[in-house]
Amino acid sequence: MQRFAMKELINWKNKRNRKPLIIMGARQVGKTWLMKEFGKTYYSKTAYISFYNNNRMKQVFDMDFDIQRIIMNLNIESGITITPEDTLIILDEIQDAPKVLESLKYFCENAPEYHVVAAGSLLGVAIHKGVSYPVGKVDMLDLYPLNYREFLCAMGEEQLSLALETKDYDIIDNFSERYLFWLKNYYYTGGMPAVVDMFREEKDYAEVRKIQKDIIRQYEGDFGKHVDERNLPRIRMVWESIPLQLAKENKKFFFGQIKKGARSSDYEIAIQWLLDCGLIYKVNRVNEPHVPLSAYKSMNIYKLFVLDVGILGAMSELDVESILEGNDIFVEFKGALTEQYVLQQIISDTSYTPYYYGTDKSTFEQDFLVQIGKNVVPIEVKAEANTKSQSLRSYCEKYKPEMAVRFSTKKYIEQDWMTNIPLYAVCNL
Repeated sequence: MQRFAMKELINWKNKRNRKPLIIMGARQVGKTWLMKEFGKTYYSKTAYISFYNNNRMKQVFDMDFDIQRIIMNLNIESGITITPEDTLIILDEIQDAPKVLESLKYFCENAPEYHVVAAGSLLGVAIHKGVSYPVGKVDMLDLYPLNYREFLCAMGEEQLSLALETKDYDIIDNFSERYLFWLKNYYYTGGMPAVVDMFREEKDYAEVRKIQKDIIRQYEGDFGKHVDERNLPRIRMVWESIPLQLAKENKKFFFGQIKKGARSSDYEIAIQWLLDCGLIYKVNRVNEPHVPLSAYKSMNIYKLFVLDVGILGAMSELDVESILEGNDIFVEFKGALTEQYVLQQIISDTSYTPYYYGTDKSTFEQDFLVQIGKNVVPIEVKAEANTKSQSLRSYCEKYKPEMAVRFSTKKYIEQDWMTNIPLYAVCNL
């Protein structure tokens, strides 16, 4: 399976001022596989240590931060003689061993010759609980579910994926039907590696849902294992309400739909926990679309999405026929899947941070806003080919942006006031 993050790992390996690397991401997005594959492919030796239920190695780091003593213990535990120039040291599940995270500072300062990569599915939660974070002493890499281009590669459609990189729509739009065929499949399967790997081999939609449901159960199992009793019900209510919230015309997260009389302050910790785990994305509202967007965001008004379009479909119990037959995918579920998909691609396959536009009194909203250079670019998401773009036109008439983008199933179109980009080419934003 091809992961584009591998290129970033190679760049990290070759950096002159390389620091220990932390890979952040939710459970089941492929962190362990990526680290091991990186070691197998680009190093002579790989010393892999998992701290899950490993008190012996946890105690090694609890003693002190003598790097040579730690290396000797890693040699014994992994069965590998670690040498700086050709060995990748993998420290996995480090949320279970807080001192391991702290030790990365000393690897950076006292032993920069060692190649160290670390990961932990609940690492964000551990950091928020007060675990000492080595600020300025580590490099960071976020890993997400497979994006659409990676999915194409997994399905043996590398040339379709490569064509998107050219941005040559004379070529790309010639194959729009193939792109849309695989896009429908991606809406159903999503990008969780275990799901994509099985689908690549078996093309079994029932098995896709079974694996997705298993992953959801594992996530929900983490709630019970790692959350105190006071916050557990609130985390479950936020998580379970997201499909319903996204099905609304106005997708702003409305706490009254969780529980009558609920307030945002009651659920701040629950939402932050889910964010720290990488299980949800938060898109803040911007009341005034000016640069920098981050200065105009509303902290308490936002939309919430789950980490993967396939997981959202499984949580919503959407059946495969409604997605694959005809064009139903693009009208079912009020465009929620499409907006989830577009957000996921913006986050994982572009360099932009998404916001959305709206005000309490506004008669229209804009699905997303991104800052490209000095420009604020409004984005409208259309789930079907029959597009009117009234909200986007209203926004453009009011704010007169230099650029405006619509994502839809239509082919690439440049108009004087707006550019339509096919949904299968969000990477080209």
